[in-house]
Formats: sequence, structure tokens, C-alpha cells
Amino acid sequence: MVGASSHPNWLTFSRNPNKSQESPRVITYINIRLLFLCFSFCKDIFDHRDISLILFFNCSSIYFLLNIYLDSSQTALKYPKNTEANINNVLIMTRDFNIRDSSWDPLFSNHFVYSDLLTEIADSLQLNISSPTSQVPIRYANNQDDSNSTIDLIFLLSTLNTFDSHTIYPEWRLSSDYTPLMVKISILKEFIQSRKYTIIKDSDKDSKFISDVIDLVKDLNTSHIDSIEVLESIVQNFTDCTDNIWFKHSKLVNITRHSKLWWNNNCQRYLDLYRNSKQLEDDKNNQKRII
Repeated sequence: MVGASSHPNWLTFSRNPNKSQESPRVITYINIRLLFLCFSFCKDIFDHRDISLILFFNCSSIYFLLNIYLDSSQTALKYPKNTEANINNVLIMTRDFNIRDSSWDPLFSNHFVYSDLLTEIADSLQLNISSPTSQVPIRYANNQDDSNSTIDLIFLLSTLNTFDSHTIYPEWRLSSDYTPLMVKISILKEFIQSRKYTIIKDSDKDSKFISDVIDLVKDLNTSHIDSIEVLESIVQNFTDCTDNIWFKHSKLVNITRHSKLWWNNNCQRYLDLYRNSKQLEDDKNNQKRII
């Protein structure tokens, strides 16, 4: 890799070759505002100079970004085909595929054999080819003997209905012969629970809760269960009553490090002791139980 642009607001992901390997020909940029998604370069899955596979986390799920460059020999296209890799949730596959085909290039009337292999790989990853919002060329020829073409493609995860198209911006290419492509991907906000209902273990509330549930079980009438409907009704009624008992004896608290299961009456007692005395020794005893 020679002359790759760098900027403090962007992370770069690329294969780091040793002396015996060729330099990578593909690089992925991730803005630092997305760091909370925990991006990682997956060289252990695809170890090829023309392939960049990035994973990230969102709402407790793993997603992948696949960036591929194809040279005239299509070597990077053959590599994933021959590599056994069980990858789910590839969100997007994109880059310069160097394949002209009438399926996506309106200025080209022929069918290229490697387009079938590309489509086969996309299908195996559950990806569909994205359609541009406006049909304009992506690569502009440098001379009159060549024609403009569409060789940069975007494939998107087929199971997501929130996006299925991309936008081409010819006015952004400036002096380059390639036009930028953009697709908007919505990032779901992850729900983080901050409050919960709880009962302190071995407390009076805990004993009363257990006692009430035992009484509820004793009062269950199971003598006339003659159908699935009756059984389901009894189970549902028992569930509702148990929930009511739980909310009767529990209290709503903020989730903190003291909300863990090991927090009991002894922990609370040492904490209260320190709050009342403000003594260093009491503070040490309290810290031993919460760290």
C-alpha cells in the first residue's frame, strides 16, 4: 500500500503484510464516531490482499462489512469461493469488481462469465445487488476510445428491508475517474435497562414472597384439567398471580454495581455503618464487600 490517506477522525483497516507478502490493495475507513460499535479486522477468516472483512456489534448481534477489489485475473473472487467460512449477517459487500455485465451496466450488452460467480457468492451470503436511485456511469473513461462503465457495485443484506438502493454522486468525483457511491444504513439504538424490580435475598420481603407463592401453589385446583384450554388457563392464572405477588413485595431500584445477586443484608449493613460513622476502617470493610 502506497500513499494511503489518513485522518485523525477516521480509523483504517487493512491487511498488514510481512516481508514475503504483497501489499494490500483494499482499505476500509471507519469514522471514530462509530467506535462504540467495536469494529474489528477479521484476517483470520479472509487472509487476502484484495479482501477486507470487518465485523462490528449492534444490539447484541454481530454484522460484517465486506470490501473486495478484483484485478484482471479475478483472484479475490476465487478466494472466498474456495475458502470454507460460515459467515452470517454480512451487511454490505462492495468495491471495484472490474466486471462489466448487462445485468447492471446499461451501456454494456454482453454477459461476462465471472458475473455468475460473483452472483453465486452474493447469494451464499444472502446478499442482493443494490439498485442506484439514478442510472449514471460509475467509472468515466479517460479517452474517447473507451466508454463509461459501471464496475463498482454494492450488495446489501436481503433480510433487511430498510435499505435496498444506493445513490451515485458524479459531482463528487472531482478529478477522479470514479464516482462515489453512498448507501444509508440505519443503526438501531440499543436499549439499556437502567431500573428494575428486585427483592433483597434473605430479607423479610423475600420470606413473605416465598410464603405467598407457596400458599398460591397450595390453593391451585388441578382436579378438573380435562383439556389443553383448561390447563393453559390455570397456568396463565398462576403466572398472573405470581407476578402480582412479586410486584407486591419488590421495589423499583436503579441498576448499579450494588444491584448484583451477591448484594445482601450484610453488604447493606456495612454500607450503612460507614455512612453513619465516616470512619476509615468502616470504609475498608465496606469496600471489601463491593469490589
